[in-house]
Amino acid sequence: MNQTIETLLNHRSIRKFKDEPLTDEQISYIVQSAQLASTSSFIQAYTILGIKNPETKAKLAQLAGNQPYVEKNGHFFIFCADLHRHTIASGMEGKQINAALETTEKFMVAAIDASLAAQNAAIAAESMKLGICYIGGIRNDIEKVSELLQLPDYVVPLFGMAVGVPDTSTDQKPRLPMGNVYFEETYPSDKEVEKGLSIYNNIISDYYNKRTGGERSDTWTEQMTRMLSKAGRKEMKDFIQKKGFLKT
Repeated sequence: MNQTIETLLNHRSIRKFKDEPLTDEQISYIVQSAQLASTSSFIQAYTILGIKNPETKAKLAQLAGNQPYVEKNGHFFIFCADLHRHTIASGMEGKQINAALETTEKFMVAAIDASLAAQNAAIAAESMKLGICYIGGIRNDIEKVSELLQLPDYVVPLFGMAVGVPDTSTDQKPRLPMGNVYFEETYPSDKEVEKGLSIYNNIISDYYNKRTGGERSDTWTEQMTRMLSKAGRKEMKDFIQKKGFLKT
């Protein structure tokens, strides 16, 4: 095992940071690492916004569901799917490319590019002994977040990432066993999937039971079914289409 794999296997979400801003050098390394992630057809369809202003952080924390670590961290990054710069590029060439940008495929490309860049950023940060926490909550009120950040058409804020010096050490939540997510050649039968989930349920129930001193012992399937029993963020499709995506 090498140091990179050790860093990856030690990952956990950090939700409490010391009051220490990231240095310009740390920010630069994180962003440069993000930029060297793989990108579909060299399109580089993302933008990373760094948020330092305490007032902006406070507003984002509120919009994200009053999550304090969105406001209190060393630096807050927001990863956006971005094809706006490509409209500028096409204008420089005297061409129209909107028909391509408005496809579902190109939105997927932008979302995937941004996600790959973000994970490179996360690994870079953790390699410097910093902690990170992804923040999907910025999509709770995505319209207001977009207005706050002054995002033009073809730019969608996908998620945030709080980064900083960890102030607490947290337990690592057990992931699905490898045998539940890695299969060779074909997808497994439903019976095999159910068997694996039953094993994982016992692992997660035991984890919660020990962590909470017996106050919680729900299983993963219970947790997922409860969460997915209600459809959330129903406005997302309309917002993304308003930004110019998913037209075809």
